[in-house]
Amino acid sequence: MDKPTPDDLPADPMERLIAIMAWLRHPERGCPWDREQDFVSIAPYTIEEAYEVADAIERRDMADLRDELGDLLLQVVYHARMAEEEGAFAFADVAAAINRKMIDRHPHVFGPESVRDATAQTAAWEAAKAAERAGKAQPDDSVLDGVARALPALLRAEKLQKRAARVGFDWGAPGPVIDKIEEEIGEVRAEIAAGAPVERLTDEIGDVLFAVANLARHLKINPEAALRATNDKFTRRFRHVEQSLKAQGRSPETASLEEMEALWVEAKRAERP
Repeated sequence: MDKPTPDDLPADPMERLIAIMAWLRHPERGCPWDREQDFVSIAPYTIEEAYEVADAIERRDMADLRDELGDLLLQVVYHARMAEEEGAFAFADVAAAINRKMIDRHPHVFGPESVRDATAQTAAWEAAKAAERAGKAQPDDSVLDGVARALPALLRAEKLQKRAARVGFDWGAPGPVIDKIEEEIGEVRAEIAAGAPVERLTDEIGDVLFAVANLARHLKINPEAALRATNDKFTRRFRHVEQSLKAQGRSPETASLEEMEALWVEAKRAERP
């Protein structure tokens, strides 16, 4: 079989991408690296590409967003191609499934129903998802089933809490959640004072983070987005510390904590409106 040339590939962009992937995975003429991959080895790239899409959106870089969306689309095509090779499904089946799901979950757009606003639609969407899960449920299934373990930990905590809240396992206001955070911090203090091993401290710190994620949920704040914003804020302020010291011919390694703290406060004040 001869190698393909670009002229041999379909002109339609989507069909062209599917054909490219088929050739990359060809058992004889394909790329050695692409042929060796499987679902498990490709999954980390899929997650990475999704994060790069989110990063481009945060930076409002539309050219980069276009490219990153292409990289993410490639991941979908890659997984679909491997599934087709196993006789499980093909890309067309993936597209058909999401088309069907979007139509079913938007009866106010593609049917006779109506919704008042976005909040009502969110509630309807969650109800539709719950109904779908109920239709697939087994006797020993949990309301928490289907919350992927591979999600970022803060995001997964939020989703687990939302699932539990649907069946009434939730506080009705932020106040008790704040009390829980203070309780968990007290337990961390107690473990530190007792000289607890790292395993105990890890468990208690996890409880604090889970409680903070719960507070964010009650305040309708995305904890993952909040932490990303704080990471960016820390980066900006610490770079100010580094640059200020560099202007003095120094580095953080040669400065005292008090000196760096003063520069940190300076950066913090500069950010205030």
